[in-house]
Amino acid sequence: MQLDIRAQTLLKALVERYIADGQPVGSRALAKISGLELSPATIRNIMSDLEEMGFVSSPHTSAGRIPTPRGYRIFVDTLLTVRTLDESALESQLHLRMHTNSPNKIISNAAQVLSSLSQFAGVVLTPRHESVFQQIEFLRLSEKRILLVIVAPNGEVQNRLLLTDADYTPSQLIQAANYINQHFGGLSFDDVRVRLQAELRQLRDDMTRLMQAAVEAGSDAMADSGEDMVISGERNLLSVTDLSSNMSSLRKLFDMFEQKTDLMQLLDVSSKATGVQIFIGGESQLVPMDEMSVVTAPYEVNGKIVGTLGVIGPTRMAYERVIPIVDITAKLLSNALSQG
Repeated sequence: MQLDIRAQTLLKALVERYIADGQPVGSRALAKISGLELSPATIRNIMSDLEEMGFVSSPHTSAGRIPTPRGYRIFVDTLLTVRTLDESALESQLHLRMHTNSPNKIISNAAQVLSSLSQFAGVVLTPRHESVFQQIEFLRLSEKRILLVIVAPNGEVQNRLLLTDADYTPSQLIQAANYINQHFGGLSFDDVRVRLQAELRQLRDDMTRLMQAAVEAGSDAMADSGEDMVISGERNLLSVTDLSSNMSSLRKLFDMFEQKTDLMQLLDVSSKATGVQIFIGGESQLVPMDEMSVVTAPYEVNGKIVGTLGVIGPTRMAYERVIPIVDITAKLLSNALSQG
């Protein structure tokens, strides 16, 4: 729905004032801050139209108005003037924090930087681990209990306990491990799973079951070998009145950080888009709380998108400042990881 220039100007002024002080904005204040030479009656009429269109609402306690999720959406999509940050100063700060050879440390630092610069919570969805293995071994612990030892190409070792239907002899375990290492070493467990179905028909059924159990357990082990998400500055959100004003909101906030599933789904969706994305609570079903917004951007390693980072804060956040923080951090994280 197209808004005329007067309605756009008033909506922009209202959202900016509400973000700044959190109080409903009345027509008299809008007359002063909008720069438009309009009578209070004309401003009231335009605000009524905006309310009818769903861009603003009137809290019961005040004659002023506040933006709705739809109002925030049109603001960030068409009315927002993104602030130009001192990119070189920001880069030097980020470089100092990211100066390490450990990818995990770089990702953790990026989350901390997002949090400290935004004063909200910073979050990074870590790169998915390719479940590739170099070799495996089976160690018989007792009857029907086998330890699966997985060695990744970088030498990292993962262990998984297998509870089997049959009692395998040490020679059978060696035979099964040799077969997998010879035929599938260097592949991902997902690839092995597909090829096993075609290649193991000639083996005895009990050996096939052992190998299939090993592939399932191995895939889970490699997937669990790192954190899915790094979050920094969750405590900052406890001081945001909009998010922690009552016990219901607080419970939602703690549940979100404890379970992480909604956030991971949101970040996963945003990794499929290019550039900065803004998800506004009450509008996007992906955001766990109505009073919350998430600003995200994907990051790359050697030109390939591998994850997403972002800032979690209230819908009443300074988007013009947070957007460039997220954008620049994503670019610098991409550079830091690509050089590793």
